[in-house]
Amino acid sequence: MADEELEALRKQRLTELLAKHGDPNDAAQQEAKHREAEMRNSILMQVLDQSARARLSNLALVKPEKMKAVENYLIQMAKYGHLSGKVSEQGLIEILEKVSQQTEKKTTVKFNRRKAMDSDEDDDY
Repeated sequence: MADEELEALRKQRLTELLAKHGDPNDAAQQEAKHREAEMRNSILMQVLDQSARARLSNLALVKPEKMKAVENYLIQMAKYGHLSGKVSEQGLIEILEKVSQQTEKKTTVKFNRRKAMDSDEDDDY
């Protein structure tokens, strides 16, 4: 019991110190971000099966911006009721392909040939 009380006192003291010295607006913003992240995770837990969540977490390590786009897409689909059941890994792969096609960057190579005093004639010999 003493350890639990001590831990509770530490947490209370820490929140008091943060309230005194930290910006209260900043703490509120962090709390809002934390709640939003928890909400996103809970929705994704309901929508994705285990293998799809593992694939999405692997994607987060490599391409965090693409992971955010896929998460937003899945959450939007869940909110509007367009998902029937949990999304499997194969379904997630199809969604990833769709997102990749939409965000595909087209690269072009442009050769800039400069006109110089170089001629094809071999007058130097």
